[in-house]
Amino acid sequence: MTGPAHIAMFSIAAHGHVNPSLEVIRELVARGHRVTYAIPPVFADKVARTGAEVKPWNSTLPSPDDDPEAWGSTLLDNVEPFLADAVQALPQLIEAYEGDTPDLVLHDITAYPARVLAHRWGVPAISLSPNLVAWEGYEEEVAEPMWAEPRKTERGRAYYARFRAWLEENGITLHPDAFVGRPDRSLVLIPRALQPHADRVDESVYSFVGACQGDRAAEGTWQRPAGAEKVALVSLGSSFTKQPGFYRECVEAFGDLPGWHLVLQIGKHVDPAELGDVPASVEVRSWVPQLAILRQADLFVTHAGAGGSQEGLATATPMIAVPQAVDQFGNADMLQALGVARHVPAGEARAATLRAAALALVGDPEVARRLKDVQASMAEEGGTRRAADLVEAELPGRR
Repeated sequence: MTGPAHIAMFSIAAHGHVNPSLEVIRELVARGHRVTYAIPPVFADKVARTGAEVKPWNSTLPSPDDDPEAWGSTLLDNVEPFLADAVQALPQLIEAYEGDTPDLVLHDITAYPARVLAHRWGVPAISLSPNLVAWEGYEEEVAEPMWAEPRKTERGRAYYARFRAWLEENGITLHPDAFVGRPDRSLVLIPRALQPHADRVDESVYSFVGACQGDRAAEGTWQRPAGAEKVALVSLGSSFTKQPGFYRECVEAFGDLPGWHLVLQIGKHVDPAELGDVPASVEVRSWVPQLAILRQADLFVTHAGAGGSQEGLATATPMIAVPQAVDQFGNADMLQALGVARHVPAGEARAATLRAAALALVGDPEVARRLKDVQASMAEEGGTRRAADLVEAELPGRR
């Protein structure tokens, strides 16, 4: 195949999974390919702005606007909804693509039906990973200990039995763990600097392309206030924002620091009134144009999600990492190990601790030097253009 191809992208309705793919999709469309993007309707407009053709499907997962507590708290609470959603989504997607088989499948790591469809269609599949990937030894060091107890329970055994049965119905003999965690080919949309044990990652499978950031003008702009000597941004992303106590600690930490201006993103589930009296130097928003602010900020207090972490690195902004869930704890440790952040556990994120960490980071020339080094190495990873090149290289007839 040498001409334009039909490339099908699949994801779930979550900002942290859709956003990293968008610039890659936009670039593939610009290169003349027909790109379809299967996504629940809540993200249809955002996806359509890339030029891709939306293939809508209905999901049973909690929506981005739901209370994060809808996900539950245990490992099985977190994984069961993805399997249930995949099982009910597959017939919808088979119908949506009836008579419109793509030449290649791209998919987010959570889009289980995509790999099944690629198998059914006999076309190549490429995972787009918005966070860390498995290294040699990952199963023994991380997955097996994490799953040891859940696997012993009736509920855990039922989860695996259902997953195996679903795969076998679709002609796939892989173990569910390998199906989810070991793709045949993957583009990793984070910088190599954020990948644990990067030297043990199989780079014949996983290609680190780094941040695929594009023009964010549509998200709005932000102007640093006159007289603000230092700017701190606090954001816990889009899913883990129901933290009024933490926000009050941030106001106390930075609100009366001379010369400091605090931008505080509190999300949709916190009423600004819950913060009490807020000084004039504190700007409270439900949502912010994060990258626009980071380009002007001196400090980023973040939950250390993959997207936020790499935006902090790309803008060379010192970080205080206060992880809330899943891969964020590992990201926080990686950022601290790079010498560009302090990992402050959520239970220890008191005003005095946050303030001390901020003053130590922002005034340290060694932190600034390390950030510039990481920023430079990220720029060499290729980003959006290299990602699109690697996708095209996997098209049938081009290998």
